[in-house]
Amino acid sequence: MDQAKFFPCAACQALIPPGHKFCGRCGETTPPEVLNLEIDYFGDLQDPSKASLVVIRGEGMEGLSYHLRATEHLLGRQGQIQLEDSFLSARHANLLYRNSQLTLRDENSLNGTFVRIRGKTKLAPGDTLLAGDQLFRVEPMPTVTEHTDSAGTYFYASPSYSSTFRVVQLLEHAGSGLAHCPRGSRVTIGRRGCDINVFDDLYLSEEHCAIEQDADGFSLSDLESKNGTYVRLKREQPLDHGDYFAVGRKLLRVDMNA
Repeated sequence: MDQAKFFPCAACQALIPPGHKFCGRCGETTPPEVLNLEIDYFGDLQDPSKASLVVIRGEGMEGLSYHLRATEHLLGRQGQIQLEDSFLSARHANLLYRNSQLTLRDENSLNGTFVRIRGKTKLAPGDTLLAGDQLFRVEPMPTVTEHTDSAGTYFYASPSYSSTFRVVQLLEHAGSGLAHCPRGSRVTIGRRGCDINVFDDLYLSEEHCAIEQDADGFSLSDLESKNGTYVRLKREQPLDHGDYFAVGRKLLRVDMNA
């Protein structure tokens, strides 16, 4: 007999089986709090309404886990979740619960918070994306006005062709790197065989992601890359089990207990 499942009668100490309203020996009434007893949790670490945050990539911090048991969890070089990273703002992002739903919000950080996309995701001109270790921005084509010098001579350069947008690589210290102006409506990014190739980035897949323009605007798709594609957060976003987001040089994953 598994005695752990039975309740001792307060009057005679006989064991009362679960769900029985009276003691079988003396007839004592089973207290309501025992009759309706449900399994409880040891603490917040097992609470299915709470989540954990795991460092997946973080310069020696891999595997470090934070239990998100408060209402809000400020993340950055200061706050409840402190991460050493010179690319993080002091108050970088916040993980908070909205009606039990874990939600991510950027706190006007300098370098932004990037969330891994699931499926095709809408983009707007000026949006920034992260693929591997590379940052890119979608930009409308600048307007160029032809003019001559004082002697009436035009500036000579490579021939231009019609394109409505371009994708520009963003470098550290506010510099610009590779840029691509598509002849069509699609730009691919990867390590080789794409419109924009970054050969020495081992976190990029050969064909990593694609940006497309159609009648509804721009969209971003991950091309089944190994490490995923991320978009800079512009507003609060709900998070689910297994979602990834990046801040500075850190990559983090959300794990739900349930």
